[in-house]
Amino acid sequence: MAATGAEWLAQSLAASGQTHVFFVDAVLRRTLLGLSAAGVKPVLAHTEKAAVYMADGYARISGRPGVVAAQSVGAANLAAGLQDAWLHRTPIVAMTGRKVPAHQHRNAYQELEHAPLFAPVTKLSTDVADAADLPRVLRQAFATAVAMPPRPVHLDLFGLQAEVIESGSVAAPPADLSAFRIPMHRPEPDPAAIAAAAKALLAVGKVAIVAGDAAALSGCGEELIAVAEALAAPIATALGARNIIDTRHPLHIGVAGAYAGPATNRILADAELILFVGADTGDMLTNYWRTPKAGSAIVQIDADPSEFDRSYPATVAVQADPKAGLTALGVALGRPARDGDYLAVAQATIAGWRAEWASRKTQPGQAIDPADLGRAITEALPADGILVADTGYSGIWTGNCIELSPGQTYLRAAGSLGWSFPAALGAKCAAPDRAVLCWSGDGALYYHLAELETARRRGIAVVLVVNNNSGFGQGWPNLVRNAGNRPDAAAELLRFGPTDFTAVARSFGLTGIRVERPEELVPALKRAIAAKETVVVDVVTDIEARAPAPWTPEI
Repeated sequence: MAATGAEWLAQSLAASGQTHVFFVDAVLRRTLLGLSAAGVKPVLAHTEKAAVYMADGYARISGRPGVVAAQSVGAANLAAGLQDAWLHRTPIVAMTGRKVPAHQHRNAYQELEHAPLFAPVTKLSTDVADAADLPRVLRQAFATAVAMPPRPVHLDLFGLQAEVIESGSVAAPPADLSAFRIPMHRPEPDPAAIAAAAKALLAVGKVAIVAGDAAALSGCGEELIAVAEALAAPIATALGARNIIDTRHPLHIGVAGAYAGPATNRILADAELILFVGADTGDMLTNYWRTPKAGSAIVQIDADPSEFDRSYPATVAVQADPKAGLTALGVALGRPARDGDYLAVAQATIAGWRAEWASRKTQPGQAIDPADLGRAITEALPADGILVADTGYSGIWTGNCIELSPGQTYLRAAGSLGWSFPAALGAKCAAPDRAVLCWSGDGALYYHLAELETARRRGIAVVLVVNNNSGFGQGWPNLVRNAGNRPDAAAELLRFGPTDFTAVARSFGLTGIRVERPEELVPALKRAIAAKETVVVDVVTDIEARAPAPWTPEI
């Protein structure tokens, strides 16, 4: 018996294991009603970008594509929100309404050509003109979204609110797309490439490993440790892969690149060869391609061959799922005799940095140093907790000042300021039984402050920690210098507030906890984590406090 497009789409998404979908009205209303009846929770957001960020956080935790929808009028906003998912390689199925062809190019209300908007941020963007095409197109969308590298796809459904598709007829039974998860495919390496990689790695004494976001996606922590132990090689990570292994593991030397602390890049600069595993070799990971320097010896393992030779000529390139590639490499390496001096120096360097950082604390009479906030989160976050961080200084603080175990999960923005709070809501939807803590600066929170109402309305319980320094702290000292060391002139451009976010929380019907002294941090965080609602922990911090800065080689 045929179903309407709305019935078929709702039944298929429910059968595929989606627990939540995210949207801004008005789109797919009959589908959303059908989803709600089937036990899938539609989450209405206040902006299309926030809805996308929720779907992004949901996808990163659940491993299945996040689903987000908006009507034709909101398509441009939705496309803008997909940038972070594209950069981080998150699978998302984005659906928009679209005016029918008879209304195109006739000054229809708010109508724009959608294809150019979605081209830079999707792997697939296609029209859906007939409900009968849904079985084929939705399957293709899910399959494309999770294929390596996973990234967003876009379905443009005919009708301003997709009503043409919803009212059409579908003869096929509902589709179960639950098998489309990430990582979907794990390609095995070419044995010859593995042999060449092992030979190159064993030919030098100082090997370092840099594990990227794709390595974290592969879940190859144990294999990474085995190869590093065989090579006596320290392991640095991309920010997004920070807890691929325990951050306190003796092989872990921290985040590499532009978000690194002062020790990691120096260690990498001394290596004779770098093994990149699922790493994109972009400017953030390599400190603008200075560590390693141009011409350095490189071995790469990546499932996506387009990453080979992107920034550095690869001595050996191994196309494989990182987990499969490292497994094969570990066998090829065996247990060679290695000089452990390079690793020992690296470990001593990191130990010195840790000891120095541990001594940094909030000074009497000053607002809280975020270093104390990082230590408090390390203590308070449960063993299976999820930490979500924004971009900029939020990423640097959390990437250097919070310790994480493999049972915990770390999500960070790929670059979109304001991403973290909506993403944390999506992550909680995917993992309702895990504590989710969001680190957001006050500047970032202003982007999507309205989603506090969404959290209350839908009963999504996260801990929102606001690093509240009443300004954009990362750029503050540079701007003061540019202004001739006149803070009053700089303040006109980068300072705002002060805002009491506990009062804001209460205005949305939520609990707020104000923290002004470091000794209050851990009790406040534990109280918030124990709550069954979103709690805003407003931490008054010092805008003059500087996050760890990366070591950069002299040119």
